[in-house]
Amino acid sequence: MRFDFNENTVGASPRVLARLGKITAEDLARYPERQPIEAILAKYLTVPESDLLLTNGVDEGIHLLCQTYLEHGDEALIVVPTYSMYRIYMSATGAEVISIPAGNGFTFPAGAVRERITNRTRLIAIANPNNPTGRLAPAEDIIQIARSAPETAILVDEAYFEFCGTTFLPSRRNHRNVFVARTFSKAYGLAGLRIGVLIGDPDQMLSLRRICSPYNVNAIALACLPEALADQSYIERYVDEILQSRARLENTLQSRSIPFWPSQANFVLARVGSTKSDSHAFVEQMRRRGIHVRDRSSDQGCEGCVRFTLGPEVQTTRLLIALDEVLEELAIPNGAAGS
Repeated sequence: MRFDFNENTVGASPRVLARLGKITAEDLARYPERQPIEAILAKYLTVPESDLLLTNGVDEGIHLLCQTYLEHGDEALIVVPTYSMYRIYMSATGAEVISIPAGNGFTFPAGAVRERITNRTRLIAIANPNNPTGRLAPAEDIIQIARSAPETAILVDEAYFEFCGTTFLPSRRNHRNVFVARTFSKAYGLAGLRIGVLIGDPDQMLSLRRICSPYNVNAIALACLPEALADQSYIERYVDEILQSRARLENTLQSRSIPFWPSQANFVLARVGSTKSDSHAFVEQMRRRGIHVRDRSSDQGCEGCVRFTLGPEVQTTRLLIALDEVLEELAIPNGAAGS
């Protein structure tokens, strides 16, 4: 059971699988055409086509933003702990990456972010909900940051949007420096096809398009995305099951007095010990029971923490059984890990 990478644990819609079966040799022989599928997605998201760019996963969107807005000597801000690829792509430009620690309980430190903005700040990345904590940055905080740094690109990465239902997409129209990213790797189960989208001010998007390959998204992903979008009942059922599983896991952790942070995503971060060796032992014991969870003890403020991706009810039942067994085997007493 792969509960360590936040993927959809049951796979894509049957409509996507049916479309895959109809792909021909001729389809594969052609260079992919992105624009017709961008038109379909723009209609689905109710945004102008000029505001939208399909990307090879959200990772490419992050990379494009870094390549467009950062150069040697600039500064980029991230709130830690967060998605590791922000730092990797930012650093590759020669920019200085400034890490701002999350607040108590991993709350979003809006004041600290605003205080750290300088005339060298060119990019701020905000994962919302955040990975690995599952915490949300309030929209008003993002608005205040965007106003404080009108010449700075602000990325609002909504990779886990479907599991929280909160989006900055309508508000970004009032802030030409804000970009919203979405992925089809999580709720939609298309991680292996690598497809995401970046939405922003049309003039800003022109700058991104200048450095983006016209064939950046593969033909198979482009063929399958319309079918995935069309089957919203499948997505709704899957998300509903994940929300129920999230509640079950959080209730179980609470009943065992295992510290955790309430999540708005398809995963939960919990503290199973006080050191990296504690979390490593926990992960290893879960692995021996056929369940992979993610050790996040190396992230700032996450000593002794592991992250559990959620699946549907049957998978969650198996996860909870293994969780009880490992807590007993490692003799982790209620609340012993600290808060």
